[in-house]
Amino acid sequence: MPMTDSTQTLLSASRSNTSLLTDDDLFLFNEGRHYRAYNKFGAHIVRNGDQAGVNFSVWAPNAAEVSVVGNFNNWMPGTNKLRPRASSGIWEGFVPGVNKGALYKFHIISHHEGYTADKADPFGVFHEQAPSTASIVWDLDYEWSDQKWMAERGARESLQAPISIYEVHLGSWMRIPEDGNRSLTYREIAPRLADHVERMQFTHVELLPIMEHPFYGSWGYQTTGYFAPTSRYGTPQDFMYLVDYLHQRGIGVILDWVPSHFPSDGHALAYFDGTHLFEHADWRSGFHPDWNTYIYNYGRNEVRSFLLSSGMFWMDKYHADGLRVDAVASMLYLDYSRQPGEWIPNKHGGRENLEAIEFLRQLNAEAYKEHPDIQTYAEESTAWPMVSRPIYVGGLGFGMKWDMGWMHDTLAYMQHDPIHRQFHHNELTFRAIYSATENFVLPLSHDEVVHGKGSLIAKMPGDAWQKFANLRLLYGYMYAQPGKKLLFMGNEFAQGREWAHDGSLEWHLLDRPQHQGIQRWVEQLNRLYRSENALHELDTDSRGFEWVDCNDSANSTLAFLRKSPRETILVVCNFTPVPRDAYRVGVPSGGFWRELLNSDAKEYGGTGWGNFGGKHAEEIAIHGRPFSVNVTLPPLGVVFFKSE
Repeated sequence: MPMTDSTQTLLSASRSNTSLLTDDDLFLFNEGRHYRAYNKFGAHIVRNGDQAGVNFSVWAPNAAEVSVVGNFNNWMPGTNKLRPRASSGIWEGFVPGVNKGALYKFHIISHHEGYTADKADPFGVFHEQAPSTASIVWDLDYEWSDQKWMAERGARESLQAPISIYEVHLGSWMRIPEDGNRSLTYREIAPRLADHVERMQFTHVELLPIMEHPFYGSWGYQTTGYFAPTSRYGTPQDFMYLVDYLHQRGIGVILDWVPSHFPSDGHALAYFDGTHLFEHADWRSGFHPDWNTYIYNYGRNEVRSFLLSSGMFWMDKYHADGLRVDAVASMLYLDYSRQPGEWIPNKHGGRENLEAIEFLRQLNAEAYKEHPDIQTYAEESTAWPMVSRPIYVGGLGFGMKWDMGWMHDTLAYMQHDPIHRQFHHNELTFRAIYSATENFVLPLSHDEVVHGKGSLIAKMPGDAWQKFANLRLLYGYMYAQPGKKLLFMGNEFAQGREWAHDGSLEWHLLDRPQHQGIQRWVEQLNRLYRSENALHELDTDSRGFEWVDCNDSANSTLAFLRKSPRETILVVCNFTPVPRDAYRVGVPSGGFWRELLNSDAKEYGGTGWGNFGGKHAEEIAIHGRPFSVNVTLPPLGVVFFKSE
């Protein structure tokens, strides 16, 4: 095909001296210490003298040739070639006349076995909606209006603050049946979600990964676009609007982020330049058997720069108040989900992934250095020590860790028929042994209501009344325990079926009194948790919790205190359907103990067993305390009392 004058102009321009990358950028990127590579890599709209266009750059060290193909050059490889930048492995070039909205990919011809591929931009900030896979030239211009939130969020993100998280999958929270059952856009969901979260008194929203992903059924956990919100629900600015709107309503935003693995889709990161560039070449290190995905090579400096820049990007550009890092356990252990002979020991012969450990510490160090008013959260399911402890004492440096042990033990206990619970009492009491070893979040997340596990209400034993009473008891016990709280969407009104990502939540259930009662109960638990310092101020401090009686397994009851420096709250739980009148519990002081909240109140769907507003303490010693109160314990109920 003969070369036209315009083609020759584009080719010449792509070889101009225009460059955003400095020598320092190259050095830091190759050293694994470039935390803002997104400012230089990818596609950036710039002016070259009087001529506007786009500067493109991509890391492909094993490529023999790289060119940009797009709808501006009829997707013709070789038309707009990029040039290599010294020995950095980076290719770059300026293409004039390309505007915002242009579609593009990188056409890579590899040194390795003649491999060629068209790849989406690893640093692309916007991509076509699946199943299309091109990147889109875009800017991130947006005028934020959340200055008040940003100025105050340090206090809201503190370990001493109440943090109650509403976990949301944007595509299935609410849909519009009149319009083909489509999902809401970022801008449509903003006021609806804010209204619901504000009414329910959650402090934060956590979004299942909104980073671009080709397979909707992965819920975002098989990410390909590490710098792009999915285009399924709108543009980058539309997603900024959602975050901005929630902030203006006083609601924090935590983003799920997945540096643990990535899918093998041909247009994305896998086998990027004809070699295993982002992933390990050896399947024993580079392939994840649980998800059939690739594992990042954390020992490669440029891969660390890529991932670290992605993590910082969402806090820098999208004002995220924290990152929840997915599947941390799979990163820490080389033998995770592997049998002997299926993994490669580290240089000391151990199973610890030393490179991943260093990567996580590097991430947390940079995140808290630049944004000391955020939190990072680890989904870590093992007994790895000091996940949420500072790096300087040997920790991983996360702010908080999901308490998967509490979740597993508590759900196992609650699924026992109450007549058998006396034999499983330790499933409730064991947590107190380790509850202050980490800064914990208590999660009842999406993972507990999918893949045949059923909904939370379906897990509860007994008839319909007992199921709802058990669920209220579970939530009350959760909010009484030390640790921050997390509920997945639908849990707050007792969704009947397990979560399905291709439909809406069962909002129609709120027409039924029992589901309304659960919703009111969760709302009141959140209000109490936020208003009472004793329930949140020492969430991560051993001084905030004290047993009164953890030994009454025969009656399947628990009694404990939650404390702040100035206040004390007594919590008593009855895990059987037998009401217990005149149940004596030791307390640290005399006077009136007011009943703050009772899960068996009729407004929540209960039977109305209660304590007529509270109880006066008597000078009768029990449980090693000089005073005691004679309380009524409702069936399958939890009661909160406060000393006045």
